[in-house]
Amino acid sequence: MPTGERERFLAGPHVGVLGVADPRGGSAPLLAPVWYRYEPGGEVVVQTGRESVKARLIRQAGRFSLCAQEETPPYRYVSVEGPVTTCQDPADPAEREAMAVRYLGADQAPAYLDATRGQLADDVTFRMRPQRWRTADFTSFAATFG
Repeated sequence: MPTGERERFLAGPHVGVLGVADPRGGSAPLLAPVWYRYEPGGEVVVQTGRESVKARLIRQAGRFSLCAQEETPPYRYVSVEGPVTTCQDPADPAEREAMAVRYLGADQAPAYLDATRGQLADDVTFRMRPQRWRTADFTSFAATFG
């Protein structure tokens, strides 16, 4: 995908799959579905529990990857990887609200935020600067047989 297209795709409300190296011998990388936020030209933002395995591994590795995909044909995906630029502890409440609105909509986000208010004290916000992009768009391929 061209740069603008891949950035617009990543900015869409996909559930991301976060990947981070697990240094324990013989272990595969940790992969976990997450809400995330991204604006073209900016950083990838995720929030997770301060004491979670994700947070511990991200701190150790100093970087993570995120893959977002279109789950209906024709399939497309964008994967980004890069260094953590900041870890805000406790989590940024404005980011939490922005993600809730992004994934639940303006009508349902307030109830979710109220029900999970206690998590703000336990969560951290990681920001990652994308360095490496991988993309695929199977639209033209699918057109050859569809």
